[in-house]
Amino acid sequence: MKLPGLAALRERLAARASASTRTPGAKYASSPLLAAKTPIWRSRFVVAAVGLTFCLLIGRAVYIQVVNQDFFQQQGESRYQRTFELPASRGRITDRTGQVLAASVPAQSIWVIPKDFDATPAQQQTLARLLGMTGAELAGRLKENAHFVWLRRVVDDAVAGQIKALALKGVHQQREYRREYPEGEAVAHLVGFTNIEQTGQEGIELAFQKDLDGRNGSRSVVRDRLGNVIEDIGDRIEPEDGHEIALSIDTKIQFVAYQRVRDAVLLHKAKAGSAVVLDVQTGEVLALANYPSYTPGDRQTRTGANLRNRALTDTFEPGSTMKPFIAALAMQTGRVKPSTVIQTAPGSINITGSTIRDSHPHGALTVQQVIQKSSNVGTVKMAMQMQPREMWDVFHAVGFGQKPPLSFPGLATGKLRPYKTWRPIEQATMSYGYGLSTSLFQLARAYSVFARDGDLVPVSLLKQAGPVAGESVFKPEVVREIRTMLNMAAGEGGTAPKAQAVGYSVGGKTGTAHKQDGATYASNKYRAWFVGMAPVNAPRIIVAVMVDEPSNGIYFGGDVAAPVFSQVVQQTLRVMNVAPDLEIKQQIIARAQAAKAEEESF
Repeated sequence: MKLPGLAALRERLAARASASTRTPGAKYASSPLLAAKTPIWRSRFVVAAVGLTFCLLIGRAVYIQVVNQDFFQQQGESRYQRTFELPASRGRITDRTGQVLAASVPAQSIWVIPKDFDATPAQQQTLARLLGMTGAELAGRLKENAHFVWLRRVVDDAVAGQIKALALKGVHQQREYRREYPEGEAVAHLVGFTNIEQTGQEGIELAFQKDLDGRNGSRSVVRDRLGNVIEDIGDRIEPEDGHEIALSIDTKIQFVAYQRVRDAVLLHKAKAGSAVVLDVQTGEVLALANYPSYTPGDRQTRTGANLRNRALTDTFEPGSTMKPFIAALAMQTGRVKPSTVIQTAPGSINITGSTIRDSHPHGALTVQQVIQKSSNVGTVKMAMQMQPREMWDVFHAVGFGQKPPLSFPGLATGKLRPYKTWRPIEQATMSYGYGLSTSLFQLARAYSVFARDGDLVPVSLLKQAGPVAGESVFKPEVVREIRTMLNMAAGEGGTAPKAQAVGYSVGGKTGTAHKQDGATYASNKYRAWFVGMAPVNAPRIIVAVMVDEPSNGIYFGGDVAAPVFSQVVQQTLRVMNVAPDLEIKQQIIARAQAAKAEEESF
């Protein structure tokens, strides 16, 4: 049985074979389409284009991998590699007993990779609230850089925990350090503060920046696209912490001085106040307090007025506190003795047409009484026996017109004009403290010549090992006589009976002066101060107090500053375990403090 169509298939195959036999010379290019010739320029153009493309690709590869390799390597690494700074812990600042005044504590800082950031509107509002910013502020931060933006540095642990609990994509935390000041505003002007980068801005923080700072370390890591660390690369450099600074300050004495100054400023409705406490033997600053003050860790309290370290930066005319220097110079040069009588009647003296007055006529006074009663006329009569250079030499020798030898920013120099320019009236007024200027700290240090048998103590804000030698200015026997006069000035019949302290003998001098208002003196603005020592026969401390612009009707140094001196002396000597040198009789001290003060001439 034959299959249908097989014969037809055989016939078609036979026909094809016959046709092939009949046209043995037939060519593939006989097709009209394929027979058309391609122009030679087109083929060459194609070959050239392909070759040029390969050349461009090779050139680009060479540029990327050889010529500009660093740039592209950096761009790649910036997306997957990051070097984290390992911050060093800033050195602590302590007082002389080891009490911490400033220390760095770990804290978390919040940062974000904006291109990876993903949060719902509600989560963004919560994040903004925790960071203390508005939603618009957060949105603006996220547009600053696509790869890294700080959201908030050194946040509280509670805030860091709440942000972590949100588990937001692209938001990360990094450990840094926050500076804390446990003693707060009481030591603010002394210790100072740092900025967010832990760099000192004021006070000891600024003065000892290099010692406190330390050296940061670093850690290089590879991250995935979510910011997670995959591995460490390279060597890890460990941070080196800063050195600890031990100050001469005693926090107990500092707090007492601050409290008493603050109370006096508030009581007398004054503008400001300051106190300085020096150790006579070592020259150490035991306290340096100012009010108003600020909280070092709170930026809101750092206003211009609060930041001023008035004890070191503000200068004023020292007034009657200069009178003991004139008496000491007059005795040292043999012009007078403590018992020498000076006639101060009728209570005034004329110098080249200008009249200098006492608060009221005293008549004949001994040199001791001139200091006790604070007589301008008696002081001027001693001063005018001297050459201007003699007075200038003594003023310069005790540190006036010079910066104190302290490692501290913003120290005032004060004003002490060259003696060759002094006119007679200027020499006269300088003898009782007008025409020159000083800071409270300079005044406190100058009085060390009366507390140390005539030599000026070198001062320090750092803890010292023991007693130090000073530079001689007056003879010891002269200084002992001056201490007697200062003791009289701080007792009954003097200008400052309110300076008396329970259990301790004291000596010191008041000062009261009109404040300058432009080119003239304001009739209703005063500065009141007191500087003295205790115990008076063998001094251990010098305390200087200044109250600026008391405005409740009382403005004499003996009424405003002397009580602060009394309170600071009592508590300071007890902290120092100095034995009382007087029989403790409360009623006697109360009577002395209640005695009417001699009205001071100024």
